[in-house]
Amino acid sequence: QLSSSDDLAQNLDRTRAGVVEAAARGAELVALPENFAFMRREGSPFPCAQGPGGELVVFLSELASELGIWLLGGSFPEEIQHDSRVYNTSVVFAPDGREIARYRKIHLFDVDLGTSSLRESKHFAPGSDVVVAETAFGGVGLSVCYDLRFPELYRLQAERGARFLAVPSAFMPQTGRAHWEILLRARAIENQSFVIAAAQCGDHSSDRSSYGHSLIIDPWGRILAQGKDNPAIIDAECDLDELLRIRREIPALDNRRLGSPKPGN
Repeated sequence: QLSSSDDLAQNLDRTRAGVVEAAARGAELVALPENFAFMRREGSPFPCAQGPGGELVVFLSELASELGIWLLGGSFPEEIQHDSRVYNTSVVFAPDGREIARYRKIHLFDVDLGTSSLRESKHFAPGSDVVVAETAFGGVGLSVCYDLRFPELYRLQAERGARFLAVPSAFMPQTGRAHWEILLRARAIENQSFVIAAAQCGDHSSDRSSYGHSLIIDPWGRILAQGKDNPAIIDAECDLDELLRIRREIPALDNRRLGSPKPGN
C-alpha cells in the first residue's frame, strides 16, 4: 500500500523498498497499487507515460528477476500512438523477469459525485481485452480500480481459469468508505477466488487523496489481511486446497444457468 506523489524517483524508491521487504517476508507473489509510480494532480499531464519497453516496465521486470518473485505491477499510463490519451495499464512479470500479461483498464471512471465531476475518458482510452495471467499458482484475473463495479468482468475471468483476482486501485475516500470492502468481498465470494487489492492511501497532493485499506480476501469472503490509511505491507497465506474445497462443496461456477456457455460450445 503506497501513498504515491508526483515525484517519480521517490515513488520508485519507495516501491522498491516495499517489494524487497515483502520478498524478505517470504512473499512469492507481490502486488502494487494503481499509479504506483506517479500520482498526477487531476487534469495534469502524464510525464511518465511510455511505450511497452519503457522505464517502468524495465524497472518492474528487473525487480521481479532480482528477487525471484511474481510481480503484479499495479498500473501506469501507457502511450498510444497517434492519440493524446493513454491506457491505464497493468502488467505481470514472472520470476525470471519476463512480462507474461498486459491488461488495459476497460471501464473508465466518468462520474458525478455531488460537487465532483470526473471524466477519465478525457485522458484515458479504454482497453477491450479480458486478461488472465498464467502463473505457478494458477490464473490471475487482471483489473484496475473502477473495474471492480462490473461483476461480469470477473465472471469471465473465473470462466477462463482465474483463482486470483487482482484489483490495484486508488479509490476515492467517499466511495471507498461506502463500497470498497463490500464489493471486493462480493467478487471473492461470487467467483470463489482469492482477491488481492493493493491500494493507494492518504493525501497525494492538496487536491487528491485515496482511501487505502488494501485487502487480501479468501474465496469464502474472509479478510486475510487488511491495511489502514497509511503506507504498509500486508501479507497472507493463500491456501489453494481451501479454494478447491470451497469450489467442490458449493459448485456455483458449475451450477450457473443464466449466461453460462451452452453445451458443446
